[in-house]
Amino acid sequence: MDLESGVSEKDAKKDSWKTILMMAYQSLGVVYGELGTSPLYVYKNTFAEEDINHTKSNDEIYGVLSFVFWTLTIVPLLKYIFIVLKADDNGEGGTFALYSLLCRHARVSSLPNTQLADSELTEYKMNVLGPPSQQSFGFKLKSALEKRRVLQKFLLVLALIGTCMVIGDGILTPAISVLSAVSGLEHTMDKEHHQYIVIPIACIVLICLFALQHYGTHRIGFLFAPIVIVWLLCISAIGLYNIIHWNPRVYRAISPRYMFQFLKKTQKGGWMSLGGIMLCITGSEAMFADLGHFSQLSIKIAFTFMVYPSLLLAYMGQAAYLSQHHPSPNEHPIGFYVSVPDILKWPVLIIAVLAAVVGSQAIITGTFSIIKQCSALGCFPRVKIIHTSSKVHGQIYIPEVNWILMLLCLAVTLGFRDTKRLGHASGLAVITVMLVTTCLMSLVIVLCWHRSVFLAIGFIFFFGTIESLYFSASLIKFLEGAWVPIAISFVFLIVMYVWHYGTLKKFEFDIQNKVTINWLLSLGRSLGIVRVRGIGVIQTELVSGIPGIFTHFVTNIPAFHQVLVFLCIKYVPVPHVRPEERFLIGRIGTSEYRLYRCIVRYGYRDVHKDDVEFENDLICSIAEFIRSGTAESGDSKQDFDKDGEKMSVVGTSSTHEDRMIQMAETDNDEDSEELYRASDTREIRSPAPIQLRKRVRFIVPESPKINTDAMEELRELMEAREGGVAYIVGRSHMKAKQGSSTLKRVSINFIYEFLRKNSREADFPVGLSHSSSTLEVGMMYLV
Repeated sequence: MDLESGVSEKDAKKDSWKTILMMAYQSLGVVYGELGTSPLYVYKNTFAEEDINHTKSNDEIYGVLSFVFWTLTIVPLLKYIFIVLKADDNGEGGTFALYSLLCRHARVSSLPNTQLADSELTEYKMNVLGPPSQQSFGFKLKSALEKRRVLQKFLLVLALIGTCMVIGDGILTPAISVLSAVSGLEHTMDKEHHQYIVIPIACIVLICLFALQHYGTHRIGFLFAPIVIVWLLCISAIGLYNIIHWNPRVYRAISPRYMFQFLKKTQKGGWMSLGGIMLCITGSEAMFADLGHFSQLSIKIAFTFMVYPSLLLAYMGQAAYLSQHHPSPNEHPIGFYVSVPDILKWPVLIIAVLAAVVGSQAIITGTFSIIKQCSALGCFPRVKIIHTSSKVHGQIYIPEVNWILMLLCLAVTLGFRDTKRLGHASGLAVITVMLVTTCLMSLVIVLCWHRSVFLAIGFIFFFGTIESLYFSASLIKFLEGAWVPIAISFVFLIVMYVWHYGTLKKFEFDIQNKVTINWLLSLGRSLGIVRVRGIGVIQTELVSGIPGIFTHFVTNIPAFHQVLVFLCIKYVPVPHVRPEERFLIGRIGTSEYRLYRCIVRYGYRDVHKDDVEFENDLICSIAEFIRSGTAESGDSKQDFDKDGEKMSVVGTSSTHEDRMIQMAETDNDEDSEELYRASDTREIRSPAPIQLRKRVRFIVPESPKINTDAMEELRELMEAREGGVAYIVGRSHMKAKQGSSTLKRVSINFIYEFLRKNSREADFPVGLSHSSSTLEVGMMYLV
């Protein structure tokens, strides 16, 4: 598919059973790796506590099995499969998808440079069920969110907490999954040798896992689904064998009465052991977070008919085996491998390690994806994003984040050295993400779906109560490992919130110091300044007015280019923006000034084109704007900004080759007459170049006709393009004003400036092509 357009993948999601079943097959390797490997450590972590013991009455093992069954049924099946998956953001899922929905419906977006034209985007679907009644609770809640900044900040912090916990899960899940899989070696050696063999091998596997991330998963991704399928079939077959061979009546333990008997007998110890039981739903959030790569139906089919029954058979089989085996203190502790027949231990060990790697790969890729979304929405420092596949959407690699994850993952593995404390840490991260999803989902029910407030209260009460029970059991283990995700999330939360705060302050400074268009136009046609050959691109975050960086530039260098473009590349709270809606083009003043404003809109999951292709699309979009006369056309989509400029939607040339102006470059001595002979196009040439640069040609459709003024404007644009493109980029340094609070000075002067200096310099997807240059203009921001 075309990486420029995320919608093409969703367009391919037809209702044919062949397509749905193929996506269901692929989702097994991408979505369910983490959830599928949970049987490796659930019973081990639950009974590793001193809180409960596995007695000969089997009340404990039956109670744990009952809890596992109902937890798997209520949370992944009922909550996610039947409810949460329906709250997709144009096919995308995850914490930020819910936050994006709320931002659009309640207008509480954290993005500062929003426009009315953004609401006209195809994927900006709002009020599908009609606007809520002004007497409804939903309307009152919407009004309260829009008026009170404190509620908006709370909503943002809530979304960031969920995001930070997902990042923490990306650190802890590979550690616990790989260590649990490798722990099968314990059964082949003496106990005193465990830490000298198991831990080093787990670290080696983790290092290899992170070291191979830059290759991407597209080369070996086809193996992921078969590995997970083999693993699920393996654990279900072993589970079925143990049920038949050891305890065929173990299925009776799914009765809820065994849960009450378990809690009645174990009391506080049973409640504290819930932190180990809830590990059976780790990875459930991936069903929603990875929704953008698949369809709802495919994920439902894969879970309902493959993952869910396989996990139930695996847990029942372990319970059946343990009900007939009560290990003494000198024997190996309760775990997955004790229930595996001896003849199958080595094959199962190999498959388990491979499945753990697949599950870890999925959560690492998901961490990259959510950090990209945060960066796009101004909540994370700019990082280098590498797209590892030109065909598969969403496969990215972030070098800095990858190595940080690896170091932290190795640190927790070497620090804890067992799955018990890793389980406490991982459990708290997982259940916190689920609680955040439950809270945001209750708001979606009222604000986006316009359902009864009682339905939202029922949703948050039912699922929130269950998840709060598990959350309290995980939090009580704070000193035994649960502090790790809290510490990690706290650090990331400070980084993300301070970056977002600094970004908003920088934008507010730009707004206060922008120059009006009337001041610029009052300088006359030449603007009182020498105009030199070429195209000048002023990069700014403003969608209206003239940025202060421009006045700072002309004050020091009283000259600029014959064609000047004020370029704003911004993100909107939708996952994807269609290529035909990518550009908003407008003129500043009349056509004789040769001043244009170009606003390029991206969704938070869109993929940017490379530098040269983006530059060509930018110039072709301006040329199409000139040709079609959309500034005066009555049938085009237009928007007026705050300064009264007319902005028109123009598509990209790469997606409208038959209807839009195309640009080609040829050498000076090359005969271009042979290049274009199509009957429905004509060629516009620029004047002979005065220097040895590649010549520019515009291929223009025959209809509509171009008037003389537009023809002259196009020729000047071509001539300017041959003169080269210069990007005028601002390099800002922020400092808190005198008299600011200590917290603000620390946040801006130290934390934000440290992050800015150590993040990517440019946040625009443009760079240097063969005819481009960059001019940096420094400015001090006092906020």
